[in-house]
Amino acid sequence: MIRHIPFDRLHNFRDLGGYRTPDGRRRVRPGRLYRSDSLGKLTPGTPDWDRFLALGVGTVIDLRHPWEIDGRGRVPAHGSFAYHNLSIEHRPYDQAALGPGIEPGPYLAERFMEVAEDGTKEIRRALELVAEAAESDTPLVFHCASGKDRTGELAALILALLGIDEPTITEDFSLTELATPALLADWRDRNDGRSPGWPGFGRAPEAVMRLFLAALTARYGGVEAYVAQALGMDADRLADTLRTHLLEPLPAPAPLTYRAAEPADAAALARLRDGNALWQLARGIDQWKPGEKDEAHFRRVMREGEVWLAYADGHLAGAWELWWTDEAAWGPRPPEAGYIHRLMTTPHTAPAGTGRALLAEAEARITATGRPYARLDCLSANPRLRAYYEAAGYRVVGEQPAKTDGTGSPYAVTLLEKRLSA
Repeated sequence: MIRHIPFDRLHNFRDLGGYRTPDGRRRVRPGRLYRSDSLGKLTPGTPDWDRFLALGVGTVIDLRHPWEIDGRGRVPAHGSFAYHNLSIEHRPYDQAALGPGIEPGPYLAERFMEVAEDGTKEIRRALELVAEAAESDTPLVFHCASGKDRTGELAALILALLGIDEPTITEDFSLTELATPALLADWRDRNDGRSPGWPGFGRAPEAVMRLFLAALTARYGGVEAYVAQALGMDADRLADTLRTHLLEPLPAPAPLTYRAAEPADAAALARLRDGNALWQLARGIDQWKPGEKDEAHFRRVMREGEVWLAYADGHLAGAWELWWTDEAAWGPRPPEAGYIHRLMTTPHTAPAGTGRALLAEAEARITATGRPYARLDCLSANPRLRAYYEAAGYRVVGEQPAKTDGTGSPYAVTLLEKRLSA
């Protein structure tokens, strides 16, 4: 399941479904809660409009100021949904005009706290509408201008009430990073090709949500306490309503199918890799960064080696690269091994055990060539990943203190190897 739903004019329309509760037994129902950038960009009679109506949305919550709606338009009226304008931000500010020295994390976290305390009436009504839509089994979408800050704050409150953990809430906020280039391009189109003065414009670093949630907890004791104290709502009843109607048991794991990637898959692979990077950053794992591997990288690997995709129930579940040489990490070697790189699964939605299944499939590909070893490396500073591979039968055979992939400074990696059965 790819969380961003593709539209031509909307860049940040996402399904909140699929996130799992910490006990691993339930997940947010797909197709019931959506978050988006401005639906004012939709036009009747276009493919985008048809895609939107096909989702069956019954409630639209527009979190923008009325003057934003006057200037940029609102979602076109339609008999299939009710429209509500709830401007939760009472102290507007111009992000594009901010100075380059302002750090996004602390600055935006402070603005989020302002919204949480100024917009109590509107936030309360928004949560009531979410609960009503949940009880009526009707899809709902909420949005602001870019679908990042006001939308991200409401999404965080809803996910917390559903029992989703803070790293996942933080990750959900940071997924706007996948839409940032398109959001910036839209801003430049509206402003004669100029760029925003603030480098943080359109960005969604994990620090923003992490700091906001910490501040909310410090002031109120957590999201449910905020809902009770600041919004004057029955937080237990609200959480129970949302969990009863918007959570479902995890479906039975679907079998995986595999195919070799083609050049047309490069964009999906780059997006999957960036999504995995954001998952790591939200959990304090400093290994991958978004944007490090672009479409050209994956097309090159397809020419020089292999890239494989895994699917479950027709949805992308993971991918990996298979190289036949890797001198940057292992030096010159005879043709005795396949080298596994960028083992990736779709966060939250891949069936349990997908990572191990991908490893086994890669190892089978290597065995089929007659090569007796599977090899891989991981950052020396990532003991969790090393332990994962060791549990899968790999053993540490060395260290490469100065590996380089041509995109940055050299870094140290641990070399792991597995002897394969013929």
